[in-house]
Formats: sequence, C-alpha cells, structure tokens
Amino acid sequence: MQVTIRKATLGDIPALRILIPESVRTLLGRYHTPEQIEGALGTVFGVDTRLIQDGTYFVAEAGPDIVGCGGWSRRRTPFGSDNAPNKDDALLDPSVEPARIRAFFVHPTWERRGIGSRIMKACESAARADGFTRLELTATLAGELLYRRHAFTAVEHLELPLSNGATISVIRMSKDLA
Repeated sequence: MQVTIRKATLGDIPALRILIPESVRTLLGRYHTPEQIEGALGTVFGVDTRLIQDGTYFVAEAGPDIVGCGGWSRRRTPFGSDNAPNKDDALLDPSVEPARIRAFFVHPTWERRGIGSRIMKACESAARADGFTRLELTATLAGELLYRRHAFTAVEHLELPLSNGATISVIRMSKDLA
C-alpha cells in the first residue's frame, strides 16, 4: 500500500492520540520498563498541538489510516506533549539556533518501512526553507538509530525525571544542514 506524507491537521488529533501510545508501548517497550513508558506517556510522549497549528507536523497515511507522524519546530520546546512541564513557545532565531526535530512515532506494524526517514526528509526540507542551518533533537533509545542514519550525532546523554518518579534515558543530538 502506498504511503503519503502530508501536514497534520487538528482533525488528525484523535488518531494521533491512539497511534502515539500504541507506538510507544510496543516499540519503546523493547528499551524501557512499563513504569518508564507509562510515566512518559502524556508528558514526554503525546500530541503537541502547537506543532500542528504551526504547520510543522507531518503524518504518514496508508489509505485512510495514519501510520506515522513527526515534525520539526521553530520554537524552544525541545520535546513533549501539550502537557509537558518544559513548554516554551518562544520562537528560535534561525541565524544562531537550531530548529527542533520533534515527536516521531510509527505504528508498530509499519516499522522499518522508511516512514520515519520520509518524515525526516520533509522536516529537514521545511526547516531549511525557513532559514535554519542546524537541527537538534532529543532521541529515545529506540529512535537513536534512525537519527544516526540521518547524520545526527550525540551531544549529551540525559536521564529525564518522570511524573511517577521513574526516569527515562534520552540522547540530545544535533546535525548541520549542509
């Protein structure tokens, strides 16, 4: 089945609220405990409506189904959902700051089919067109390989505290847009 990439709309939010937890529980479950996953859902992992409103979030569709999503941002927030405690909607300065790559999720039955790579290419192209020369992201252990394939390098390894007292390992990564 053919997969198409398009900008997300507010009407996609109900489908994204189903896709994201399913992706996280299945694909990240290989790397993290159930306590870590449940502590991260809803804050670290979830829908960020601002990305959709800004027109910087993409969905991958196979027929009528959304099978993947991800985006980029010209805002300071590095990661997280609408409920993230670290929200900062201030705009970045593309001449000196990197755009943020944000919130990539793929339906478990669609993993390893190039969906993340296609969304990444759309994000890189859009960020470049918006004047950004660098990208930065916060990767999960499950996403690190995808980002390395797209020439991102690790900058810092972090343990994020979660609302339930657990922590989750993430990697801050960056890339120059040549």
